[in-house]
Amino acid sequence: MRYDELRTPAYIVQEEKLIHNLEILADIEKRAGVKILLAQKAYSMFKTYPLIRKYLSGTTASGIYEAKLSYEEFGGREDNHVFEPAFKPSEMKELCEICSHIYFNSLNQLELHRAVWEPYQKAGKLKVALRINPEFSTQEGHEIYDPCGKGSRLGIRRNKLPEKLPEGVTGLHFHTLCEQGFEPLRDTFKSVEENFADILEQVSWINMGGGHHITKDDYDREGLIKFLKEVKEKWNVDIYLEPGEAIAIDAGTLITTVLDIVDTDDMPTLILDASAACHMPDVLEMPYTPPLFGAIKSGSEAYEDEMKRICDGLNDGVWVRLASRTCLAGDVIGIYKLKEVPKVGDILTFGDMAIYSMVKNNTFNGMALPDIVLEHSSCSNSSEDARIASKDENIGDNKLNDDRFELVKRFGYEDFKQRLS
Repeated sequence: MRYDELRTPAYIVQEEKLIHNLEILADIEKRAGVKILLAQKAYSMFKTYPLIRKYLSGTTASGIYEAKLSYEEFGGREDNHVFEPAFKPSEMKELCEICSHIYFNSLNQLELHRAVWEPYQKAGKLKVALRINPEFSTQEGHEIYDPCGKGSRLGIRRNKLPEKLPEGVTGLHFHTLCEQGFEPLRDTFKSVEENFADILEQVSWINMGGGHHITKDDYDREGLIKFLKEVKEKWNVDIYLEPGEAIAIDAGTLITTVLDIVDTDDMPTLILDASAACHMPDVLEMPYTPPLFGAIKSGSEAYEDEMKRICDGLNDGVWVRLASRTCLAGDVIGIYKLKEVPKVGDILTFGDMAIYSMVKNNTFNGMALPDIVLEHSSCSNSSEDARIASKDENIGDNKLNDDRFELVKRFGYEDFKQRLS
């Protein structure tokens, strides 16, 4: 398909950026001597699993459906890891059949399912770990994403662990980060060493969880490699990392059409065929304002300074509010500064829409799910001056009108209806 043949709304995942991220992660794997896993809870576009498999060792799942998806589409049983705060007894046998590693959130869960998992563990087909809670919070302002927050149900606290690990447990898992750099990981592990040293001596592998922004430009990757090597040598353990966002960060966009413009009291409000509530739930849940190509977004002074340099001539532009056609009053994506108010029919493009979008979207209000598109070109087409245009216009010198877009999935009424009863 050509760009002008795409319909909106649509997620577009760019292979070139995906490969860029994967090459960075593969380099970390090789130089640090660790294994990096795709956390499917952030990105589960299995069309790209064969590509990801060329670079990464495996996946992590947050339940049986993700575990089955990895088993079927990624690489079978090898390095197919699964964690869930509580497993259903009816799921455990199948999980033991398709997974290589299972993480239990409590001693109760470990023992409840022992009769099922233990034969696989003793046969060398399964490795078992406990998730610990370091009680070392690294979050500021995002309590919903803080596994070490007060009253957290995630992980076993030190005073709840016996001095000797239960039979069959050979690994430890901790996860405390969310969209963070190397330093919070280093500090978290210092706390783990201080409080779980006797437990670390009893295991042969550690999973340091996700939330690592390894592929961001400002991430201290050399520091990470040095740290991982030191931990491996000191504790004689294998190490796993399970980033989600780092795999596909900045590797996707969401295109949307302006359907109407409403004159509100303070600024023009554009009604789009994309929705924060339905198509990018983290915008309301996090909350955050996603980047819009060719615009300055409100909120971040540093981001505005950067975009002012990129978007030459926008200093004298106009502020607009971007909202959805759902009936939810708060279904607002954000406030942005543009050169001029877009026209009805114009196409707008939001950035960083591969992660936590397809995995979280919904059909509230009967909203259609966006198409899923894969961009195969060697050109990522992310230049900001080409992202506001009508479908019948020349989109600029970015040469978008060629046949490198593959329509991977198109959803319709039946997809909406089958979720209901």
